[in-house]
Amino acid sequence: MDAVPNAVSPLRSLLARLGGAGRKRSPLLRRVPPLHDLLEMAARVGYGARGFVYLSVGVLVLFATLGLIGDAVGLRGALEWLSQRPLGRLWMLLVGLGLTAFVMWRMLQSVFDADHEGTSRHGLMTRMSQLFSGLSYTGLAFAAFALFAGPRASDPSEGVVESRERAATLLDLPFGRWLLIAAGLTIFGIGVANVVKAWREDFSEYLDCSVRMCRRVTPLARIGHVARGLAYLPLAGLVILAGWHARTAEVTSFGAALEAVERRTAGEWIIGLIALGFIAFGAFSFIEARFRRIRPPRDLKVR
Repeated sequence: MDAVPNAVSPLRSLLARLGGAGRKRSPLLRRVPPLHDLLEMAARVGYGARGFVYLSVGVLVLFATLGLIGDAVGLRGALEWLSQRPLGRLWMLLVGLGLTAFVMWRMLQSVFDADHEGTSRHGLMTRMSQLFSGLSYTGLAFAAFALFAGPRASDPSEGVVESRERAATLLDLPFGRWLLIAAGLTIFGIGVANVVKAWREDFSEYLDCSVRMCRRVTPLARIGHVARGLAYLPLAGLVILAGWHARTAEVTSFGAALEAVERRTAGEWIIGLIALGFIAFGAFSFIEARFRRIRPPRDLKVR
């Protein structure tokens, strides 16, 4: 563990010397904010990009429930839909850059403990969830850049086919059924963790705003996390059943799982509430972009 900080420290010293020399010689470089401020700016842009994605998904799922557009969509489906709209490629470039900034911030949180969570059991679990969050948004950022390179029409069935291909790959491995069940249980655990976090987390702890304003905005975070958690459960159940029966035909995509719920009794109401929860989560992400306490570590040491 000590080898990484020892390797990083000389590199940081070299970069600091080069930056200092460049600022002395170039008036333009003297206007560039310090690295600490740039990291904070990138983190805020990242929260804004996450807010835009969830707000878009919530609106699209709500429109699908009302019959104004086609099927319900997930995160990638929302990006594909947006890429087909006017200035779609520009949106994908901005979203991709914003999500890349958010991934960078997640790495600072998880690896370098930017939020000062520490190494207690709760702190390590929080940082581990931030690491997995960063990895998931990495895939979403790549998807946005791919759509910037070449937008394509959104095809919900394509996501189902990809999910079934991955499930088939797992089933072909030794103990494949149990691996697929474990994948479903992992998705289920993510959903439950979001619901638990909604009730146990003090979201105002990370905001730099008045007590009155924090009291008003934190319900958005609770509603958003409940919605995210509930949205994972249908997909988790289908993946677990697919592993139990060893049939990839039961595996589907995130958006298709929501659509399956919508066809059930009172399903439209359930999906409508989940869509409103996504919108609330997106709105809270914009609030975090403005008011979150961003404390980039001044020394990049693995903690």
